[in-house]
Amino acid sequence: MKHKILILSALIIITAGLLFNACKESFLENNPIGPITSEVLANRNGVNGVLIGAYSLLDGLGGNVTEGFTRGISNWQYGEVASDNAHKGSTYSDQIEINPIENYSVLPTNGYMSGKWNCLYAGAQAANEVLRVLSKAEGEFSEEEANEIKAEAIFIRSVFLFEAAKMWRYVPYIDENVTVANDNFYVPNDQDILPLIEADLKWAVEHLNPVQGAIGRVNSWGAKALLGRVYLFELKFAEAKAILTDVIDNGVNSIGVKYDLVNFSDNFNPVKQNNAETVFAVQMSVNDGASGYNGNAADALNFPQGGPGGGCCGFFQPSFDLVNAYKTDPVTGLPLIDTYSDSDITSDQNVAPEQPFTPYTGTLDPRLDWTVGRRGIPLLDFGTNPGSWVRSKPDAGPFIAMKNLYWKVDEETMTETYSSWRPHGATSNNYNMIRFADVLLMAAEAEVEAGSLDKAQEYVNRVRARAANPGGFVRTYKDPANPTGGFTDTPAANYFIKLYPAGYFAARAKEGARELVRFERRLELALEGHRFFDLQRWDKLQPGYMSNALNTYIDRELESFDYQILEGASFTINKNEIYPIPQSEIDNSEYNGVVTLKQNANY
Repeated sequence: MKHKILILSALIIITAGLLFNACKESFLENNPIGPITSEVLANRNGVNGVLIGAYSLLDGLGGNVTEGFTRGISNWQYGEVASDNAHKGSTYSDQIEINPIENYSVLPTNGYMSGKWNCLYAGAQAANEVLRVLSKAEGEFSEEEANEIKAEAIFIRSVFLFEAAKMWRYVPYIDENVTVANDNFYVPNDQDILPLIEADLKWAVEHLNPVQGAIGRVNSWGAKALLGRVYLFELKFAEAKAILTDVIDNGVNSIGVKYDLVNFSDNFNPVKQNNAETVFAVQMSVNDGASGYNGNAADALNFPQGGPGGGCCGFFQPSFDLVNAYKTDPVTGLPLIDTYSDSDITSDQNVAPEQPFTPYTGTLDPRLDWTVGRRGIPLLDFGTNPGSWVRSKPDAGPFIAMKNLYWKVDEETMTETYSSWRPHGATSNNYNMIRFADVLLMAAEAEVEAGSLDKAQEYVNRVRARAANPGGFVRTYKDPANPTGGFTDTPAANYFIKLYPAGYFAARAKEGARELVRFERRLELALEGHRFFDLQRWDKLQPGYMSNALNTYIDRELESFDYQILEGASFTINKNEIYPIPQSEIDNSEYNGVVTLKQNANY
C-alpha cells in the first residue's frame, strides 16, 4: 500500500468549512459543520491540520469525487484535449460538455467552467484559512516556524490562483484579508494578478526551508521553479533564466536529493514516483481508509475501454498529430519538425482487432510508447495492445493515453474503487506539477530569449540524452502470454533518437531555436496538462501563434480521420486563448446592483 505523504480526510475538509462557491459571502465564510472553529484550531496541531487540508485540495476533488472530472489538477481537458495533443474520447454524447472545450465553442454556462472555478477558489480559500488560523495561534510557533507555515500556505494559494489566471486571465485575487467581517468579499477581476502571484512566491521562496520532512511538502526550490514558470508567463525571461539556472545547478527535492533526470517511465509509475526528478508533485493515495478520496480520481475516465483500469472509460485519446510528432529522421535521429504531419504513423484506425495489423516500422522517438498506447506494442505489463482497448474508435482515434496508468503487477495496491459502476475509481498515480525535465526546458526557453542558443541546446540535449538511453526503451515481453513475467532486450519498435549536433541551434538563430525548444516540450511533456497553456504563453510573445497552430491542427486531424467533434471547428483569435468566466459566478457577483465580475472578451 502506498500512503499519501500528506493526507486529509474528507471529514476534516468539510469540518474546516472550506468548500464554497466563489465570489459571494458563502464562499468566504461558511459555518463549519460541528464544533470546530478557527479559535479551536488555533494551536500547533490545528494549524498543521488545516495546512494539510490545503495541500489535500490540490488534487481537485475537495471531498467530492463525483466532481473530479471537472476539477482535476491534471488539466487533461483544459490543457490537452483543448490543444493539438488529444481528443475527448469515448462517444460524442458521453460527458458532452467536454465537446465544446475541444472544438473551441465553450460557453460561460458550461458546467466544466464552474466546476474548475469552484475547485480553484476553494483551494485558494483553504490556503487563506491556514493564514487566518495561524494568526490566532499566538505563542504556538517560533517566528521561523510560523513563517515556514505561512510560506507553504502562500505557495498553495499561488498554485490555485495561477491556475485560475491561466484559465481565465483576469480573475479575482483572494488573500487572507478578504473576509465577510472586512466587507470586501466581492472582489473584481479588473487586474492582471500575475504580479501579485509573483510577489507572493518571492516571499515564499525567502521563507521556505530548502529541505522538508516529507516529499509532499513544498520546499524553497519547488517555489523557485513555480516562480520561474510565472516569470515565463509574464515574459520576464531574464528573471526566469536566473532563477531556473539556480534550480538546475543547486536544487534538491523536499527530502534533500539533488534534482536529476530518472528513467522516463518512472515519473508515471506510482511505485517509483517522488524521485530525483520530482520538483513538486500532487500526492495521491489509495487503500488508506479514505475510500479513494485521496487518490487520483479525476483521471478515472481515462482508462482504456475494455483494458487496463477495469474497462472504463476510453476518454482522453491522443491525436494523430501528436503521435506523428514522434517520428524521427532515419539518418539524423532528430525530430521532423517541418514535415512530421505529411503522413500518418501506421495505426489500426478502422482495422478490426481480428484483422492482421503491422505496427509502424519507421524510426521513432522512444518516448512515444511510454506516452501513447498503440496496437501491437506492449502496454506496460498488461500485454500487447490488441487494438480492442479503445472505446468507439471512429469517434476519437485508435490511441490510448498512458501516463495516468499503473502497472498490472501493482493493481491491487495502486487502485481503489470509490463507485459501484467503476472497477477502479482512483489510483495512487501522482500528478507531476513540475518535474526536472520541465525545469530544463523552461530554462531553455529563457536562454533562447536571452540569445544563449548554445546553452538552450545543452538543456534540450540533456532531456534528449535521457530519451536516447536504450535502457529506457519499451521492450518486448519474454512471454507474450505472461506479460508480467518480464521483458527481453529487444526494443518494441524502431527507436532512433540522437542529440542535436554542436551549433545546431545557433545556425537556426533565435526564431528557429524557439521552435526546437517548443517541439521538445511537446514530445517530453505530452498529455501532462501543459500544452494549451504553453501555446497560450507563446501567443503572448507572438500574437496569432496559438490560433495558427490550432487551426492548422484541426485541418490536419480531419485529414487523418473523420472526427465529429472537430467538424466545423475553428479557433477564434482574441477569444479562445482563454476560457469564459462561469456565468454562475458573474451572476453571484452582483453587489448593490453592480456586477463585480466581467466576462472575457467575445464570450
